[in-house]
Amino acid sequence: MAFPTVSVFDSYAATASGDFDAVILLGDFEREIPDDFSDYVAQAQQMDARVGKQALLVPADVAGGRLIVAPTGPLAPDYNDVRCVAEAAGAAARIAQQAGVTKPLLIVFGVPHEARYGQAEAVAYWGVCQALYEPLEAREHHGEEQLETVTEIGIVGALDEQWLQAVEAGKRVARDLAGTEPERMAPPRFAEYCQQAFAHTPVRVTVIDDVQQLQHEYPLLMAVARASLGVERHHPCVVRLEYKAPAAEQTLMFAGKGIVYDTGGADVKTGGHMAGMSRDKGGAAGVAGFVKTVAEMRPETVSVVAELGVVRNSIGADAFVADEIITGHSGVRVRIGNTDAEGRLVLADLLSHLRAEAHDYPNPQLFSVATLTGHAALAKGPYTALIPNGPARVKELSEKLWEAGEVYGDPTEISWSRREDYHFVRARTKADDTLSSNNGPSATTARGHQFPAAFLAIASGLDKHGNDSQQPLPYVHVDIAGSGVEGGDWQHGKPTAAPVTCFAGCYLHQ
Repeated sequence: MAFPTVSVFDSYAATASGDFDAVILLGDFEREIPDDFSDYVAQAQQMDARVGKQALLVPADVAGGRLIVAPTGPLAPDYNDVRCVAEAAGAAARIAQQAGVTKPLLIVFGVPHEARYGQAEAVAYWGVCQALYEPLEAREHHGEEQLETVTEIGIVGALDEQWLQAVEAGKRVARDLAGTEPERMAPPRFAEYCQQAFAHTPVRVTVIDDVQQLQHEYPLLMAVARASLGVERHHPCVVRLEYKAPAAEQTLMFAGKGIVYDTGGADVKTGGHMAGMSRDKGGAAGVAGFVKTVAEMRPETVSVVAELGVVRNSIGADAFVADEIITGHSGVRVRIGNTDAEGRLVLADLLSHLRAEAHDYPNPQLFSVATLTGHAALAKGPYTALIPNGPARVKELSEKLWEAGEVYGDPTEISWSRREDYHFVRARTKADDTLSSNNGPSATTARGHQFPAAFLAIASGLDKHGNDSQQPLPYVHVDIAGSGVEGGDWQHGKPTAAPVTCFAGCYLHQ
């Protein structure tokens, strides 16, 4: 699993011994340009008015004789953020690769001394890696050495090499799992990838794939999987990842939605909306990616338990249908409103398992991560939506994730659970306890990404663990439907690995 390694230097002068073949100069060119490069930039600007306005390669007496100027644009305005740095770094990386550069030196300058730019150099490195990432299928076909030609990146700054590479290792796992096509990443092969990714690490991987066990312990998940049972290579599984910290003070517990392909089931997706649904496993992918970063960092005080529900929502004679009433692991009776709202059923069983064992761990905090609703993408655009319950609000978990996302270039926005959300999924008769969804698109439903969080709380039993209970459990639902791929293009967009960096910045980086 190769990606560009990183070498850190405390000054430009210290890089003289490095065997670099280009320099990437990245920053706000409207501010002061570093003295070592100001003459080169001025000369280039006389020849080409685009210099300083867009990423360009110019000749200069620097390593490799190549200087790539990568402007971020103005960074001072209140509305801008550190993603400007990542985008400029990505543009420079593509030019470097096209020019045959294998070992560039990255210099970030002109960044305001503000908290939001406090990790600008780290974000630049991850921006380069994001731009250079090639899909797993492409690497397996062509060979990594043919596609990923940039092998090392030098950075000037006060940075921790292990931290940078640990986060990128997690982001690579998340991109691979999220972006790979549905047969290459069918449930058994998804599980196999996880086993290989965590081999020789302190993370324990358990794959639950016995159909009878799944039917007994994950009945909502198995309702979604029912039509896939006729095809052995599509059989569902639950992948459990566990990291036990040596001196655990808190435990992060994750449920990840891993729908490897979502046809919509009996409520089949029509009008071309099925394309791209191999990315509906982005939530489980993001969780696995974060756990990979945990495996690399090996934190002393943070334990992690994750359950990934890896399922194909297929069409067939045995497909579950709207109006069915299914009793979940929690004992809650769920009336199915729409089979295309399948991810929340998978998550509900996973969360119920985590809820039941939460008291066995110190300071548990629960999260569900999913590409859950089109409404989240519509309401929040390219930002991850965070929806906390009452105990999570008391602990300000969403606010802490928001702050980390701003600094580390993986931004979020916060939504709130309201009484209307619980009313929306209420039982209409005594035959059931809750309704999974309405039968219209979430994007055209008021509070279309908030009410699913209410359903998850009820169906998992977490609604019995609010601030008014004897055993409050903080829980945040994380919807990455708008942030999971670049440009919102679910068929062709490159996976972003959200929310790996946000969680890593919040819980792992000191």
